[in-house]
Amino acid sequence: MEKARDCLELNEEESETVSRLTIHPHRVVGVDSSFYEDFALRGIRVDRVEPGLVSCTFKVPPRLTDNNGNLANGAIANLVDEVGGAVVYVEGLPMKVSVDMSISFVSSAKLDDELEITSRVLGQRGGYSGTIVLMRNKATGEVIAEGRHSLFGRQHSKM
Repeated sequence: MEKARDCLELNEEESETVSRLTIHPHRVVGVDSSFYEDFALRGIRVDRVEPGLVSCTFKVPPRLTDNNGNLANGAIANLVDEVGGAVVYVEGLPMKVSVDMSISFVSSAKLDDELEITSRVLGQRGGYSGTIVLMRNKATGEVIAEGRHSLFGRQHSKM
């Protein structure tokens, strides 16, 4: 433990450098979207919302591709998290938090491919919800990824 603490400890010069850093707020005043929303979520179009179902369309942008021009696995995981969370969102309550995700990467999506992302509620018990997210190439119908997503959050008031 001492060895780890020594490795992580800053010397005086490093400490001074860190104290001079300017950390900007997550949201810029007067701008509706955060960096995260603009970078990772821009381009998602919600096509259908009904109880227990959310269907979206997403065109693969260059900013979310890997060195081979494929939609990055991290971007797929982010989409599973966001669309899986959207299907269990209840207005007036905080968003539920992800407690587990399992993703099967079946195929790849290329730059400018249009994807159809569908999320369904598998079940709910108390504050726990389970969803399944299916991501397909809209033109070919080929499955790109399938994610199972577990979330937990505040329950509805019984009053």
